[in-house]
Amino acid sequence: MIGRAVVLGLMLAGVAGIAQPATGKFEPVLIWNASASVPIGLYRVRPVDKLRVTDLVVATPPEQLANFLAARGYLPHHVPLLKRVLALPGQVVCREGFTITVDGIEMGEAREFDGHHRPLPTWRGCQTVAAADVFLMNWQSADSFDGRYIGTLPIASIVGRAEPLWTFEE
Repeated sequence: MIGRAVVLGLMLAGVAGIAQPATGKFEPVLIWNASASVPIGLYRVRPVDKLRVTDLVVATPPEQLANFLAARGYLPHHVPLLKRVLALPGQVVCREGFTITVDGIEMGEAREFDGHHRPLPTWRGCQTVAAADVFLMNWQSADSFDGRYIGTLPIASIVGRAEPLWTFEE
């Protein structure tokens, strides 16, 4: 009897997963992260009421960025980013050479080339994060493709806050 209940539950979950996109905007509830820029594993996606620096968020890359990521083999189309919020509107983000700072505090380094020795995008100077933007950077991962190379992203690209459920910690 328990086996039937499990099968029925899985069937209903599958129907709900199919019906949801037809009834409105699809928002993922669970995502699997396969990138080493944050711990590999399963994450729950929660709505964001207010962003905070250090939040781990799920973001949909804008089309031009999504095309670049797919062309380089970094991330397939329609796969969201998992990044940390490093700066919010009003904060000053700078890239001087390879050094990234937020409000004058050094937060990390960019690289010149990716793992295949291809040049990475660059931006230079300082910018105040605009009211509709956010700066995302996984400072704990030197190989993460993030704001170090692309600058800010629209806040509207944030799908939700990611909470680890089960991860492979090193």
